[in-house]
Order: sequence, then structure tokens, then C-alpha cells
Amino acid sequence: MRTSARNHFSGQISAVKAGAVNDEITLRADGGLEIVAIITHGSAASLGLAAGKPAFALVKASSVIVMVDGDASKVSTRNVVPGTVAALTKGAVNAEVVIAAPGGAQIAAIVTNESVDRLGLAVGKAATALFKASSVIVGVDA
Repeated sequence: MRTSARNHFSGQISAVKAGAVNDEITLRADGGLEIVAIITHGSAASLGLAAGKPAFALVKASSVIVMVDGDASKVSTRNVVPGTVAALTKGAVNAEVVIAAPGGAQIAAIVTNESVDRLGLAVGKAATALFKASSVIVGVDA
């Protein structure tokens, strides 16, 4: 499958917490990264999501927030991935920041050049990728 989403994580569903309207889906991606998604109950049912089922998660780079020197326990987002900056590409206005997490996962974020400078982002620097569970798209192979 090919998509425009910069972040594509394959793995298995490790948990499904069903709700009346939305379900909380936990995907254990290859490399051990856990990603939490909130999707409609109807979508979870139509995809046949259950623990042990192979699935993937997509996250647009523009939905990823980058944090440095912060306390990850004091943010409301469910997906908090610490790592180090593996790549940094500046454009005219925005930059792509790739954060490598322990276990090998890489998460791309699009942030302003001003944010890169203000945060002191550079290859090798510690950084954390954050994204809301509602920003995650869950899919299964047909």
C-alpha cells in the first residue's frame, strides 16, 4: 500500500477497548512501539479489529508535535515517543524532523523553521514526538 502519510507503522493489534461511539485501539508496531488510536466503533467492527490481528497505523507528519526538555507525563496526548533527531531538512518555511525511537521506529514531523531554531533541534539531539490518538488512522490489508 502507498499513501501520502509520512508515518506508517505495521504490527499487530494488542488491545481493543470498545465504547458506545469510539473504540481505543492499541497497536504494537514492529520494533515494540505502542501506538494508541481512537476510531469509531463502527470502523473497528468493519475492520474486524481484535487482539492479535495484523494491522497498520498512519499518522500525517503535520499531526506530530516535537518537544525537547519537557516532561512527557504532563501532556494529554496518548502517543509520546522519545528518541533522537535522526534527520533534519529545512525548507523555505517548514522543516521535516525525523525522530528515531529506541527499537528502530522513525517518526517524521513537519514543524516551522522558527520552531527548529527555538527548540535547538539538530541531528543527534534528544527529542520527543507527540501525537493524539485521534490523529491515528488504523487499517488492515484487504
